[in-house]
Amino acid sequence: MSNIQIHKNNSNYTIYASAGCNPTPHCADWGDNGLIVFGAHNSVAVLDPNYNNSARQIATYTGHEGRVNTVHWLRSSTFQPETYFISGADDSNAIVWKFDKQAKNVNFEPLKHDGPVTDLSSRQLENNKWLIAAAAEQTVTLWIFDTIKITLAQKIINQNSYTLGLCLFQLPKSDQLLLAFGNDKGNVLIWAQDKAFELNNTDLDPFRMVHQMTGHEDWIRALDAVKDGDDILLASSAQDNFIRLWRISKRSAEQARENSVDICNINEEDSEEIRVEEKIIHLCANNWCAISLESVLYGHEGWVYGVNWHRSKENDLRLLSVSIDKSIIIWAPSEDGVWMEQVRVGEVGGNSLGFYGGKFSSNGKSIFGHSYQGGFHIWHQSPESDNLWTPGIIVGGHFDEVRDLAWAPNGEYLLTVSADQTSRIHAPWRRSSDEEDAAVTWHELARPQVHGYDMQTLAILSRYKFASGAEEKIVRTFQASTNFIENFRRITGAQADVEGDAVLKNLPKGASVPSLGLSNKAVYSADIDTVPQQKHIKDEYPENYFVPVTLDAPPQEETLMQNTLWPEMQKLYGHGFEIYSLAATPDGKVLASACRATNEEHAQIILWDTTTWKQIQKLAGHKLTVTQLRFSPDSRLLLSVSRDRTWTLFERAEELTVANNQPFYRIKQKSAAKVSVHSRIIWACDWSHDSKYFLTGGRDAVLGVWTQGDAEKADWGLCLKKRTRILLLHLLLHLSL
Repeated sequence: MSNIQIHKNNSNYTIYASAGCNPTPHCADWGDNGLIVFGAHNSVAVLDPNYNNSARQIATYTGHEGRVNTVHWLRSSTFQPETYFISGADDSNAIVWKFDKQAKNVNFEPLKHDGPVTDLSSRQLENNKWLIAAAAEQTVTLWIFDTIKITLAQKIINQNSYTLGLCLFQLPKSDQLLLAFGNDKGNVLIWAQDKAFELNNTDLDPFRMVHQMTGHEDWIRALDAVKDGDDILLASSAQDNFIRLWRISKRSAEQARENSVDICNINEEDSEEIRVEEKIIHLCANNWCAISLESVLYGHEGWVYGVNWHRSKENDLRLLSVSIDKSIIIWAPSEDGVWMEQVRVGEVGGNSLGFYGGKFSSNGKSIFGHSYQGGFHIWHQSPESDNLWTPGIIVGGHFDEVRDLAWAPNGEYLLTVSADQTSRIHAPWRRSSDEEDAAVTWHELARPQVHGYDMQTLAILSRYKFASGAEEKIVRTFQASTNFIENFRRITGAQADVEGDAVLKNLPKGASVPSLGLSNKAVYSADIDTVPQQKHIKDEYPENYFVPVTLDAPPQEETLMQNTLWPEMQKLYGHGFEIYSLAATPDGKVLASACRATNEEHAQIILWDTTTWKQIQKLAGHKLTVTQLRFSPDSRLLLSVSRDRTWTLFERAEELTVANNQPFYRIKQKSAAKVSVHSRIIWACDWSHDSKYFLTGGRDAVLGVWTQGDAEKADWGLCLKKRTRILLLHLLLHLSL
């Protein structure tokens, strides 16, 4: 799961939930109810972008067994707040959900498809029914949803082409439904319903293909339609970097015949005049339409992944386009009807890729986009100028599974690592000391490490130091930059401390990752002052992207990516395979590490002195990978659990510790695999706050609680065995909010 949740103590109330948007087109939608729904790994999350002058994730829905690719609100034809939404995923299912803040996971039977569902569209019919279209590889499936059940209406099979974007719409002043979808050959296909939808029937009148529009030279990625007077404007975007606007106008049979005659009577003189080609299409019975190319828009330098229309109360029409070139453009027609770029926002510089999707808010005063790294970006229109858009505060999170997390020693922030190759710091934003508790909201404040390998584990060494392990043989350690500490104190209201003051005096301002590098290189004030102005082509890609910023509010995605890195302190070598687990003593003086292993030699635990960064000793106790390590709160004991279904307890030898002037541990007790409480891999372990109990949790869904006998040197024995539904336990008993 890529979702992180923080709850109040002794309460089911969630004060913070964090998840990033999956990096796929059509994976987020902004409804007329003011809420953003998006795919987060295998789940669907709902985000309120206007919560308490900030933003907050308010609900999470689980049910898919594969990555969610697309989500869509079922909109009302009267623009009422939406109640239902639908999601499609790699598990070949689409699920309709009812949004309810009180009742969670209210969903209907999954809709089976022939492949991963990549796009969704809907149109409300009468009697509270919706027609839903779902694209899955070479098929488009139509469903009827009546808030009680969902029935299959029609399946359209596209031979030798994949459907990538689709849109359902209705001709103005008509009951004629049209379905447009694009394919990987650069064509937009128009399918029309044979006759008007009859409410008395349970079946939908079938759609048939009536026209194919050509012009794009690469895959069609998105389609969106809007009513424009008595016509429909259909926007299509593709990987050829172009956007095409198509005008679809209703025609009577007489108009269709007259148009055909006019075309036949064109003479040579008239043919020299530039004309917009208009195709007359027979839809069904007496329904005809004319399709013409309205405009071709070129402003992006990369694939255009999304388009979205918005019509204001003043009847002004605007089009939003998002691209992998890191830009979002708002287009609007000029007074003479020429479509022009009105506003351009997005990311500038840095090592990020661009946007996968974006939408207008219902009032058109805000826009948002979601990017390749799963982050959200939001901009609000300035009341003073229609063309001035300022970035707003939003929440985000990891877009791949979270593999480890740890609290700062005093609980001021939460640090997480993920398979999305990043580590992130989550902390509260306190506006001012005189505001009520409701004004405190949690946000992502920094990304200390943006790596080139999937992150696996971490250990907090002190308030401003941590160690991390990824799918590499190296343990990396980091220390906060002065720019982070300054901003952290302002945003969270944290009190000054000795460690932080020492960092502010002596350490770097920030960090930057060099091109083709994996290490966070320290950036000092002198490095920033000597950065040259761009006078040469090579200066377009500088060695240092870091720019110190002063923040009083949570940073935007652009700042998080390149201005919140922590400098790397040390690399620790000693393991033969990828690092799998880390742990540190409460005082941070000893660090324990373990790697993936298939034999006893590589399953050894290495202890490091965090003052000298030298190895203290190697501890043998397992035959397979050590899955988790935990020091007891008094630092006297080290607990390890392994894939070999055993746990091992190491005790600090006081006499050897004093003699060697450094901590020294030896085996105190080891469980037997043949008579183990756990019949499968032991995944997790942790201690009680008083070091009197430790817990183990395994893949067999068994939770074991262990304690020591009454005698001082008695063995530790099982005092409680409980079966739980949680398969992967991460037990953080030493600190709760």
